[in-house]
Amino acid sequence: MDINLYVYRNPKDVMTSHFHFSKSLVVLKDSDNMEDFMERFLDGKVVGRLWSDHIRHWYGHGHDFSILFVMYEEMKDMTSELRSAVLKLSSFFFFFEKELSEEDMDAVGEQATFQNMASDPQINYDYILKVVMKTQVNERIFLRKGTPADWKRHLTVEQNEKFDRIFQSKMKDFPLKFIWDLNED
Repeated sequence: MDINLYVYRNPKDVMTSHFHFSKSLVVLKDSDNMEDFMERFLDGKVVGRLWSDHIRHWYGHGHDFSILFVMYEEMKDMTSELRSAVLKLSSFFFFFEKELSEEDMDAVGEQATFQNMASDPQINYDYILKVVMKTQVNERIFLRKGTPADWKRHLTVEQNEKFDRIFQSKMKDFPLKFIWDLNED
């Protein structure tokens, strides 16, 4: 049986990352400002379409495809949350059908840090865009920053409130939890 992982993220950070990503690729229509991009993102007029539809669709098929949903913010740093996420993943994927030792968990956690993944050309895909597709790109477009709550640096209070209203109307009955800031309780 196949088992799958869906890493979901705070949608404001998804939008912020997508905004920067679209500015990096010549082939994607970009926006000069977050206000315009936010309108397109919330209307589903970006690559990947409507974020809420995407996550709802896959969540609705979670049992059909044995999908484990893990929040990006839970795995961000070498903290107790990351250790908990590694345990959750290992039990779901039956890591070699054995329990991970403390050293194994530390090694997985260290390898999975944003900095390590961003510097690995097999993970960050920059090579594909620069060499294979011969597309003009800025550095580290796939793994640009990885900072939870980076949306706070990009959205105005008014934009944030508008996003919250739309998110609540589309996702009010959605069972997965979202972390808007790592300092949340």
